[in-house]
Amino acid sequence: MKKIPMRKCVATQEQCPKKELIRIVRTPERKVEIDITGKMNGRGAYLKKSLEAVEAAKKRKALARALECEIPDEIYERLAEMFVNE
Repeated sequence: MKKIPMRKCVATQEQCPKKELIRIVRTPERKVEIDITGKMNGRGAYLKKSLEAVEAAKKRKALARALECEIPDEIYERLAEMFVNE
């Protein structure tokens, strides 16, 4: 039986399988990006694939704390757009 990698959502503090989360990365150039592949270089933080998690992360500044930098509003908007359609 293959082991399923688990990660913790920074907004909800839930342990979830890695495939149910999306990774947000602070690159070595200190740019914040959404990592669809999960393999980008840099410091990463995981967020549950839901609108509630995105709103909670923005409200509590959970992503900013995890990545140790300011998160542009554009990132939250792109994340919200991704999960509105689901």
